[in-house]
Amino acid sequence: MPLDPIQVEIPDDAYWRRQIKCQDACPVGTDARGYVRAIADGDFEAAYLIARGPNPLASICGRVCGAPCEAACRRGAVDDAVSIRALKRFVTEQFGVESFDKPTFAPLALLKRVLGDKDRRQCRSGEEISSYQALLDGLESPKTDGPKVAIIGSGPAGLAAAHDLALLGARPTVYEMEAVPAGMLAVGIPEYRLPRDLIEAEVELIRSLGVKFVCNTCVGKDMTLKELRRDHQATIIAIGAKRSREIELPGSQGPGVMGGVEFLRDVAVKDRSSDSTLSQLGKRIVVIGGGNVAYDVSRSLIRQIGYDVSRSALRQAEVREVHLCCLEGVEDMPADDVEILEGHEEGVELHAALAPVSIQRDEGGAVCGMTFKRCLSVFDDQGRFSPIFDEDDITTIEVDTVVWAIGQKTDASLIEADSGIEVDPMGRIKNDAESLQTTAMDVFVTGDIAYGTRLLIDAVASGKKCARSVWSQLNGQSLQPEQELVQINLPDYSRERDYEKIPRMAVSTASAKDRVARQDAVVEQGFNQEEAMTEASRCFDCGVNTIFDSDKCILCGGCADVCPELCLQLVSCDRLAGNDQMGELLRLRYDQAELADMSAIIKDEEKCIRCALCAQRCPVGAITMERVGFSSQWVGATS
Repeated sequence: MPLDPIQVEIPDDAYWRRQIKCQDACPVGTDARGYVRAIADGDFEAAYLIARGPNPLASICGRVCGAPCEAACRRGAVDDAVSIRALKRFVTEQFGVESFDKPTFAPLALLKRVLGDKDRRQCRSGEEISSYQALLDGLESPKTDGPKVAIIGSGPAGLAAAHDLALLGARPTVYEMEAVPAGMLAVGIPEYRLPRDLIEAEVELIRSLGVKFVCNTCVGKDMTLKELRRDHQATIIAIGAKRSREIELPGSQGPGVMGGVEFLRDVAVKDRSSDSTLSQLGKRIVVIGGGNVAYDVSRSLIRQIGYDVSRSALRQAEVREVHLCCLEGVEDMPADDVEILEGHEEGVELHAALAPVSIQRDEGGAVCGMTFKRCLSVFDDQGRFSPIFDEDDITTIEVDTVVWAIGQKTDASLIEADSGIEVDPMGRIKNDAESLQTTAMDVFVTGDIAYGTRLLIDAVASGKKCARSVWSQLNGQSLQPEQELVQINLPDYSRERDYEKIPRMAVSTASAKDRVARQDAVVEQGFNQEEAMTEASRCFDCGVNTIFDSDKCILCGGCADVCPELCLQLVSCDRLAGNDQMGELLRLRYDQAELADMSAIIKDEEKCIRCALCAQRCPVGAITMERVGFSSQWVGATS
């Protein structure tokens, strides 16, 4: 009986890039492997410069990034992913914007260091500052004669667009409806996760590039979009998704029901006016949702309760409760595990696998309870949202406040009917997915308003992409990437002792008692130097690859025998299956009749831990350890 064919892939440039899974997963192409390995080697400044190169909000991302790099980390397939986000925080605290005292803060000097360090970075994506080198005139001072660009919204997408446009010679002005810049970073992410002085420092660097910020200005109310477009050569809409989604249920209309996004905003700006959410909070609160935002809301409620009680001369005897109810079972909740754990430590009462049915109100119209039914499953076999319920399993929780945290939506009401900008029936602004240009030539969109709610780092990537599109539009040039890839032989390659056995290092946190006392008590304390270097040494260094020279190989099988992860295998060539390129290679090398008599070494990249034992074992030197290096640079071409 013939053996099953084995699907194989012949490596090309794209293949080698994909092997650095953390970088490939990062929307801005951050070489996470590069800065993690630099930390392991004790070169902390180089680590910071690598982390900052493609990311204008690197210090913020060190605290609150959704970390798709960690989700993709190859180490996670063995035990636990490398704690990449915490390692970024470790180096930004030493060399980033937060490391400066205000009198000594020299943002342009910091950016010049990032630009000057480009030759030390081995895997540079097109999002690096240095990838614009051919377009930059230098950073001696902000530009004063470039085209004027309006940016509506100062969240991560707007900030990233402003940062890159300023570097490219434009004069961006950012219009923000709140009293402080940074959008949802400042009014949507709790202070216990993201300190406000850190946000201010990131904004100050962008301001130093010549970017102007106009706060307390709501485009569509305080000024029209038409007026803005008249005074600027291009306009970017980056207003995000700042309104909570709700579910229409019996009893859902009326007091005591609010949006989680609106609550987080009121907490951030300390709005205690009579119509604010803070003035409507009761003693028993239920949050509906199972994601990170639901936990941001729940944990902020816990802190708000502590704050309200501590400032009251009369300590109230009633027990105050925060319940969190979600459709998913605990194992399927979209919230990060650490959010669920820390929320439990702080007193959030989790009720998983419950679907809201109705909100009960008393004779006076006040919320007095919420009814749920059991959710048996959320998705069907194809992964589509198709919940199944047990209609007979009913639960009622006594509450007096309901907070929605089931998603966010955008508000495109600033678009005038005669603007030339098309809005679809769902309220989304139509735009070209590649250029982010709307149906009006001078107006672009970026971030959540362009594609729906995603991660913070997705918004940063979108802002940078939008900056390139605006630059191209204003200069009549298209930006084309020039790319180069090389393989560097590492004859002395070695690894730390027992690196594959080191467990993931837990990030230290403040005690639950201390952190719930107030909104600005930072939870994560970060790594010290020893912890950071230990955690960084767990990285498999996936930019290093085993390269096989078939002309030298004698097919002894020693490499497969010594491999601790069993990722190498000798197989008959007639079992190899792949694309047309694979078939052509076999036809050129062997006659069809010979395939069964020929052997090949195949490798499972997912299992390889880059230990180099195979290279050390090979008796004829047919295996080498080589590091991939690549760089991308944007070059303007007249269109």
